Amino acid sequence: MTKKHIGMLTLALLLTVSGCAPSLGDETEVLQNTEEEETKTVIIPSLQLDETYYRTLLPYEESASRGLVLSNLSTKYDMKEVENGLLRISQNEFSPDKYLFQEGQYLDTSTLKDWLARSNQEEGGLNPSDEGLVGEEKAQKAPVYITHIVEQNYLEKKDNAVSLSGISIGLALNSTYYYTKEAYGATYEEKLTQAQIEENGKRIAEEVVTRLRKMDGLADIPIVVGLFKQNSRNAVVPGTYFTYSTAPAGKNVSDWKANDEEYVLFPTADSQEKYRDLDTIFRNFKQDVELYFSNYTSIIGTGYFKDKQLQKWTITIPIQFYGTAEVIGFTQHLAGLIKDHFNPSMNIEVQVNSLDGAEALLVKKPGDEEAYVHIYSQ
Repeated sequence: MTKKHIGMLTLALLLTVSGCAPSLGDETEVLQNTEEEETKTVIIPSLQLDETYYRTLLPYEESASRGLVLSNLSTKYDMKEVENGLLRISQNEFSPDKYLFQEGQYLDTSTLKDWLARSNQEEGGLNPSDEGLVGEEKAQKAPVYITHIVEQNYLEKKDNAVSLSGISIGLALNSTYYYTKEAYGATYEEKLTQAQIEENGKRIAEEVVTRLRKMDGLADIPIVVGLFKQNSRNAVVPGTYFTYSTAPAGKNVSDWKANDEEYVLFPTADSQEKYRDLDTIFRNFKQDVELYFSNYTSIIGTGYFKDKQLQKWTITIPIQFYGTAEVIGFTQHLAGLIKDHFNPSMNIEVQVNSLDGAEALLVKKPGDEEAYVHIYSQ
């Protein structure tokens, strides 16, 4: 129901298996040349859920470096957004109407571990050498800039075959470098300036593209590179991609484009300062929820903004209800509050959760007067 880009892949597969989508007889079987120069038969789903979703080849091929994201990024929020945000950027260069999606198949775990190391640890290390540096001196002179690299492949169908036509690379960059002054000591942090992040991110991007160009079959493939600024370890909203560039066939990145995206937590001093009117709307909604029932821990909202305009508001309400009738009554009340407080043009998703898991979901798409309501089985 939601437009979480990365969730599209699993949902498309489930629809096919469940029979909600056209049968396999309606799918398109084509040939794909693999990196090992072998040919295999793959399936292009006939169903495209939305114009913003890519169709993905079946059977689904996992990334050659799957699993590294869990250890390389600081928060679960960044883990999702580093992939979701790259999908959004990729749509600027690789239209979902024309291109098919596949997880990255060229950068394997061994290669990424080598590239993410320091230059004095591995020959291919992209992070600066810390030789002779310790503690605070290391943090100031040679912080770790890049912690993860995401690869996405985009393919085109020509005749009865699909082939690679584009690659997107996401470079996850630290906004804060964490370090200890002595073994098993306290952890300290060094904030990196935007200038540091951008300068080193672009430097690393050029080197990554140079190395990709030397790989078999990638010399003339367009490559999109996005710079992702991670949030701090204690943040409850993700970081975002702040700039991206496209390296045309045979070339490197050059012209960088700003990418103005932001996630804001409501209600906070930050949301009140940046988006006062929206903050007031949220606080009034929260207050009316409290009038009905106060037996919950807190209500928080995460606003996703593009070019300073609200694109989606995701609101989470943890509850401690135990009866089905009570959940139903509360959800019905929420549906009314959504209609009363939020403008019809807004994209709103309210998730009601308990210790047992998801209890209810309310979704109001832009233009809808009322929210779609789903109460999960008890």
